[in-house]
Amino acid sequence: MKKFLSLLITVILVTSCGIYSFSGTSIQPDVHTICVEPIVNNALKVNPSLSNQLTEALLDKYKKLTKLRQVDDMADLYVSGEITSYDIQATAITADEVAAQNRLTVTVRIKYSNVKYPEEDFEQNFVAYRDYSSERSLDEVEATLCDEIVETIVEDIFNATVAQW
Repeated sequence: MKKFLSLLITVILVTSCGIYSFSGTSIQPDVHTICVEPIVNNALKVNPSLSNQLTEALLDKYKKLTKLRQVDDMADLYVSGEITSYDIQATAITADEVAAQNRLTVTVRIKYSNVKYPEEDFEQNFVAYRDYSSERSLDEVEATLCDEIVETIVEDIFNATVAQW
């Protein structure tokens, strides 16, 4: 009987608290729609597929982990952004002053608006990087590095917008 009672109390608490979900999101119960605008690439060095890759990854993340319906306008939540930087820098220099390791860094500026709860609005930079051996060219590793960087940035954006971590 104690197990049943504690299970019943747990179910009541979880279902009555309308802003918690098991995916870790904290979306208010009256928020139902989201508009993710295409991420614009304004970096000096441009990876032609990165903008679309980021946009699609964001759309997929919200679709998989929330019940938000994706719309083109008149949404409760808006996410827009731009790639502001796509840089490669040497991170480890050998005694011969040659780069032993390089770093690809991507910076994305995101603007988040919550129409129903404007106190949650923000504009913020999200940065992720990956290192790679200078023995390999960027062309060899760029696709893999970008996949990993996009995954990190999308996770950070998702957490900042609807998980609020």
